[in-house]
Amino acid sequence: MDIQMTINDIPITVPKGMSILDAARTINIDIPTLCYLNLHEMNINNHIASCRVCLVDIEGRRNLAPSCSTPVQNGMVVKTDTPLAIQARRTMVELLLSDHPKSCLTCAKNLDCDLQSLAADLGVRNISYEGEECEFEIDKSSLAIIRDPNKCIRCRRCETMCNEVQTVGVYSAVGRGFETVVKTAFDLPQHDTSCTFCGQCVAVCPTGALMELDQVDKVWKALNDPTRFVVVQTAPAVRVALGEGFGLEPGTIVTGKMVSALRRLGFDRVFDTDFAADVTIMEEASELVHRLKNGGRLPILTSCCPAWVKFFEHQFPDLLDIPSTCKSPHEMLGVLTKSYYAETYGIDPKKITVVSIMPCIAKKYEAARPELGQSQVMPDVDIVITTRELSRMIREAGIHFEHLKDEEFDDLLGESTGASVIFGTTGGVLEAALRTAYEWITGETLEKVEFEALRGMDGIKEAIIPIAGRDYRVAVTHGLGHARYILEKIQTGEAHYDVIEIMACPGGCIGGGGQPYHHGNVELLKARANAIYEEDRSKPLRKSHENPAVLALYKDYIGEPYGERAHQLLHTSFTKRRKI
Repeated sequence: MDIQMTINDIPITVPKGMSILDAARTINIDIPTLCYLNLHEMNINNHIASCRVCLVDIEGRRNLAPSCSTPVQNGMVVKTDTPLAIQARRTMVELLLSDHPKSCLTCAKNLDCDLQSLAADLGVRNISYEGEECEFEIDKSSLAIIRDPNKCIRCRRCETMCNEVQTVGVYSAVGRGFETVVKTAFDLPQHDTSCTFCGQCVAVCPTGALMELDQVDKVWKALNDPTRFVVVQTAPAVRVALGEGFGLEPGTIVTGKMVSALRRLGFDRVFDTDFAADVTIMEEASELVHRLKNGGRLPILTSCCPAWVKFFEHQFPDLLDIPSTCKSPHEMLGVLTKSYYAETYGIDPKKITVVSIMPCIAKKYEAARPELGQSQVMPDVDIVITTRELSRMIREAGIHFEHLKDEEFDDLLGESTGASVIFGTTGGVLEAALRTAYEWITGETLEKVEFEALRGMDGIKEAIIPIAGRDYRVAVTHGLGHARYILEKIQTGEAHYDVIEIMACPGGCIGGGGQPYHHGNVELLKARANAIYEEDRSKPLRKSHENPAVLALYKDYIGEPYGERAHQLLHTSFTKRRKI
């Protein structure tokens, strides 16, 4: 049933159940918010109403009402711009600022902070409520996320994202009154919790209370050390989002400019993680075929996403034998740089520093996992920085990004196919694997390489793919809440699949916690995904097993896919972890 109401003297008709906030947005009236998250497409109602910044005047009511949690009613008359409402919002922001550090100029979120922007929009020039400020210890334990409770404004966005969307359950508001703050269970260090380091809490935090662990200084130090041979690699999702940091439209492909910028920063070699994504398909497709031929356990689950890996280690330890044992692509490229590339060019691997540019905060944690290295003193990947951190490095160096000419990746570990590019978006890993698995199973050429049923932003996508007279049941999920739903159905025997792709972040890597902030804008994520598919279509080769550089790698160095040497270099193990 539709509702007839009036907002700021404008009569409108909206669906029953809609909030005043959403109703106002249908007629381009912007009510300021802080705690609100637009999660309608995930079927999650975010009605915390903790910040009280979205207060409005409703005719016939004595008190102002939070527009984000107040449903519309027939005949309702709402004013969003009365002096009372505007002053109430200003007062709420002043109260928040009174208990907030005044270090805006040195904060990592400076000029990208919702609280800062809101204060400017509301014309807050003085803080009338000076008083005591909270003092909490800053948590840097996780190697991925820095948690500074002193900057927390109790909006609880992180709690909503962690508990409702990702279903990890790390955060909760604790304390009362002035001492209230969002913390981990038992106030444990982040590293000792079930946190997956997916970074979605960082992506939605309106202030600098949650940020990625900054490793830019480590990169500069390596680049300025003449004894180090510094190699950099870039993930497929980075090239369709990096341009946003320089004012370009979402989905602008900046691959060539990115390579050019990295060379100007001083890296000795610029490699493409896409090369290792092609290698990943060689291994994952081989592992699938091996399980099919030898009665191995199905479904096989992709293992490229480190946040998803840590999620199943904590939440589903009884299923530890079904994910693929493949390392993630950037870890594969790291180990190949320090083995295959180093041996080919006579470089001491101990003098090589591998830097990964990733859309993902969890990659920082992943690089520190002890099993992902050739020895305790030589990890596969040495340093991980995010897309946002790379943007800052380019600015620090004074490089005019938009004026750069396109350049190509370096040889040997820089050649890739379209199949590797689509790793950056949800459904891409499975689609790339099917392109290869189909031809290996049937011995026939796959003419139509695009699997449309696996694409799009639906949280769970299912399809039946016929190959050589057998119907393969496959599924794609993004967001850990959707992953939990699928895995619980597998545990109870309600669902049966052959292959499942899981990514932790919305849209896959394009919506990673280290990307330019998307603020829940699904259209922006779609623009990035479309750019990924555009780059795939532009590639002369679109199947991983056709990459000549990858074939040379196996012929000259590794031997058979999924063989003994491949397992030594390209595969890993998983660990049962406590759920906290």
